[in-house]
Amino acid sequence: MNIIGGLVFLLVTVFGGYTMAGGKFGIILHSLPYEMMMIGGAAIGTFVMSNSMDGIKHTLGGFSKILKGSRFHKNDYTELLSLLYYFVRLAKSKGAMALEPHLERPEESAAFNKFPKIAKDHHAVVMICDYLRMAGMNADDPHQIEDIMARELKKMKEEEMHPSHAMQSLADALPALGIVAAVLGVIKTMAAIDQPPAVLGSMIGGALVGTFLGVLLAYGLMGPMATRLKGVVDEEALYYEVIRAVLVAHLHGNAPQISVEAGRKIAPTSIMPSFQELEASLQDLSIA
Repeated sequence: MNIIGGLVFLLVTVFGGYTMAGGKFGIILHSLPYEMMMIGGAAIGTFVMSNSMDGIKHTLGGFSKILKGSRFHKNDYTELLSLLYYFVRLAKSKGAMALEPHLERPEESAAFNKFPKIAKDHHAVVMICDYLRMAGMNADDPHQIEDIMARELKKMKEEEMHPSHAMQSLADALPALGIVAAVLGVIKTMAAIDQPPAVLGSMIGGALVGTFLGVLLAYGLMGPMATRLKGVVDEEALYYEVIRAVLVAHLHGNAPQISVEAGRKIAPTSIMPSFQELEASLQDLSIA
């Protein structure tokens, strides 16, 4: 909820400072609906023109990530590492054929079903199954599989970054759209040039509200939201990097404990399970 707290603080300090300096809200309140209609409408129009329907839906869905943050926490990494440990240990001890029931029908797998959140994550399930299956096909070049995984993760991350890029593009456009609204206000003022100075001053002030709104919305709202969403996507991408690290270490012939430790080190530092925490989880791991 940092985004909401920050926005409230921003508005309080900006408008509080304006009020303390003797500013009057009358002109702003009078012009706000019209300026917001012009700037907001133009922003929505440019956003729709520059994105596909899937991109629009994806961007709208990104707002929940901004508010909620990353959906992965320490316990999620512990569960993922425990599941991967089970699979690589099973492959080491009983061979690739022992993995086949889990990989071909993950929805019926006792291993996946023990961790419901992982089982509901389509990307994680597909990634684990595909690359363990590939490893069981006697792939003799771990580096080639590692490269394929890296390219897939890069593609996934680029797709998830689209909402952030769309928001940042909108933030870049908002100051110019604010100028458009301000110029229209100036044109309106010039048409009333025969009016008294007090009237002209009010009209010019109303025109400047457009510039103010465009800049405020760009640097005080859309820009920070785009940055926040990028940070969430970057953090969530590490969850899938953990899968890659464990499976690559396994393909290089490392012991299950070493493979899992390679993945643990990829988790975000602030929520990375400690060695002792993961060890306790692995000792308690029981999959029928």
